[in-house]
Amino acid sequence: MNTGPALVSILRQGSTLVASIHTALNDTEMVRFQQDLIRQIGEHRARGVIIDVAALDVLDSFASRTLRAVAEMARLRGASTVVVGIQPEVAYAMVELGTGGDALTTALDLEDGLALLADLGQSGPARG
Repeated sequence: MNTGPALVSILRQGSTLVASIHTALNDTEMVRFQQDLIRQIGEHRARGVIIDVAALDVLDSFASRTLRAVAEMARLRGASTVVVGIQPEVAYAMVELGTGGDALTTALDLEDGLALLADLGQSGPARG
């Protein structure tokens, strides 16, 4: 059982889930995050997902691919995903390494991400 600080928090705000990654995750932790988030989309009938990566100063190729996979899985479950808080150095490295977020919808910060989901019609009252 993990007794250390949470590596990721997933909070519900209406029909939106806000997942904040607090520290770099290894591959196993990243897969666990992916599974937990996709499960919670169904449990909460979420229509929008925000993944906040502002605390990360590195986003390796596996993590980038996993974020793209999460966005696609969420879409298949009926939720739109926005990744927010990508640091300038991370954005630069992602483009240079060819792991750019071409399949990701992104916004500068949480506020902009929530506004983007509202524009997409994904942050209304929870269903059911």
